[in-house]
Amino acid sequence: MIIVNEVSKGYGSRTLFDNVSVKFSPGNRYGLTGPNGAGKSTFMKILTGELEASNAGTITRPRKVGVLKQDQFAYDNERIIDTVVMGNDILWQAFKERDALCEVENLTEEQMNRLGELEVIIADENGYTAEFEAAEILRGIGIEDDDHENLMSTLATDYKFRVLLAQALFGEPQAVLLDEPTNHLDLESIHWLEEFLWQYEGILVVISHDRHFLNSVCTHIADIDYDTIIVYPGNYDDMVEHKMQARQSIESANKDKAKKIAQLQEFVQRFAAGQRSSQVQSRRKEMVRLAPEQMKRSNIQRPFIRFEQEKPSGREVLQVKNLTKSFDGNAPLFKDFSIDLLRGEKIAIIGSNGVGKTTLLRCLMNEIEADSGSVKWTEAATWSYYPQDYHDAITAGSTALDWLMQYMVDEGHQHVRGLLGKMLFSGEDSLKQTENLSGGEAARLLLARMMMQKNPVLVLDEPTNHLDLEAVSALAEGLSTFPGTVFVVSHDRDLISDVATRILSFTPSGLRDFQGTYEEYLQDNPLKELAGKGKR
Repeated sequence: MIIVNEVSKGYGSRTLFDNVSVKFSPGNRYGLTGPNGAGKSTFMKILTGELEASNAGTITRPRKVGVLKQDQFAYDNERIIDTVVMGNDILWQAFKERDALCEVENLTEEQMNRLGELEVIIADENGYTAEFEAAEILRGIGIEDDDHENLMSTLATDYKFRVLLAQALFGEPQAVLLDEPTNHLDLESIHWLEEFLWQYEGILVVISHDRHFLNSVCTHIADIDYDTIIVYPGNYDDMVEHKMQARQSIESANKDKAKKIAQLQEFVQRFAAGQRSSQVQSRRKEMVRLAPEQMKRSNIQRPFIRFEQEKPSGREVLQVKNLTKSFDGNAPLFKDFSIDLLRGEKIAIIGSNGVGKTTLLRCLMNEIEADSGSVKWTEAATWSYYPQDYHDAITAGSTALDWLMQYMVDEGHQHVRGLLGKMLFSGEDSLKQTENLSGGEAARLLLARMMMQKNPVLVLDEPTNHLDLEAVSALAEGLSTFPGTVFVVSHDRDLISDVATRILSFTPSGLRDFQGTYEEYLQDNPLKELAGKGKR
């Protein structure tokens, strides 16, 4: 069990949570939720011991805790399989000490005894099957056997993250603490992770912006709001319903109380100076008893995302004929790909990491040249682009307001401020330096630019990576109601389900064009048949 007792944390004058006491029990899987900036990662770091609370609160943890580390480059000089085994520190230290003793030519009696003790520890920690278990987890998250002996430095950054996830899951930890574990996983690997966690019998605490993942995995939600953490039974959607019902119940009760207080107030005003003083006093006491319950302000905020188009594109938006692209003489990412797209279609591009989804987008936008084939847009088809890496799109050295102002045509200063307000940049937030923006703030700023540009085509590459659950929901609504054409690369299943009317899927047999919704696609294509793993 993980026991949190009267823990507080704040920065400066801002309180994230105050005197929180909560228990996380074995067999339960907890989603840690709250909007960007609510303190989810901070609370997770307090649970792991990486951060200290602001007060004298205490944390009780099990002996073995698996933690998803965030530094993808910390193990570059280690073998991939060794990095996973390091997730069980007791076992790894025993391995290291045993190997060091085995290098000694003439062991003392004390060293011999210690060697025996180490063998017992290794046996108790299932050390003789450690590499087999580590390999099984690595295969599940998309790293094949041929790579297991390689150094971590040979992997792309997103695959390093996968190894760190395997490290956190290795060794039968009594508790597993995961901060955004699906960020660098493709749909097939997310499905594997869900199945793994369903079978896990310890304590799981997980932060995720993937609503589908939280709904699939979680038995409870620990929600950071109202300066505290409240645990709700059920998954994320259950929590939202419980929370809304609780607030509506308080609001309804307060309305009833207000009506009764008004009636009592009328009586007091009529008879305060008369002969009915005892009745007046009685009603005054009743008014005090009926005082409405004060509700703390929720820190949940939802941006308002609506995309418009200044001028619609033609009916036939895009014609692609026999498009082929490869790199460095390797097998083509896609070959002889052709498609005709009409105005209003919303295309989700899916497939494993590294198979060429971003490359396809860039070929369609003529940012990189295809090996062969043609891409022809209708003349009125201008687009707005949301890149996967926001650092390249948002230049440093200006405020959020000034950065967005450069894309203004004739809207005016107040229009830009209003747009920033819709995207939760209120007051001085709009004057924040671009280099100091959080991932969520940068994502909302890029979406604000797309809203202001009013192009008839929207192109988005992994737009949910830094958005909280409320913002992802608002984005899905904004894209689904947009009258123009949408291309979106995403691993967020709810976003794809809500938005897509057509699926471009990278499969082992090539890039497939499926004309239908994501649910229809899954019925026709089991998830296990998605593309094999790539490294680009």
